[in-house]
Amino acid sequence: MLLNLPWTIVSLILYNIIAFTSSEAQAPEAPFNVELFSMDLLSGGNWSFTLGDLVLLIAFIALFIEIVKSARISNVALVDHGLSILVFIICLVEFILVPQAATSLFFFIMFTALIDVVGGFSVGLSAARRDLGVG
Repeated sequence: MLLNLPWTIVSLILYNIIAFTSSEAQAPEAPFNVELFSMDLLSGGNWSFTLGDLVLLIAFIALFIEIVKSARISNVALVDHGLSILVFIICLVEFILVPQAATSLFFFIMFTALIDVVGGFSVGLSAARRDLGVG
């Protein structure tokens, strides 16, 4: 049952937990700028990995899982597509109405939800067409 839920909701929930448990006086993106680790590179540059980077990485991994899941053809896949649309609508409404969601990081999370919806239907239709031998 848990595997049938849209995985893109994980990054949405994680973002909201971090954004809404941080201090109200901070800018919306401040808690996501916390450096988790940094690494000196051979080029002489310094790469730092922030909490926002981690949330975005989780969103990308969730998007990959969703695209792979969309190749299934079943009644569960239709429910999964419907729930993916719901996740995107929640992201869109939150982005427009909630001040803590007014960040580029949240926009990218919302965009991964949109890619999940569009890509899920595209891959699902291609798989169905292939299985039926149409086209």
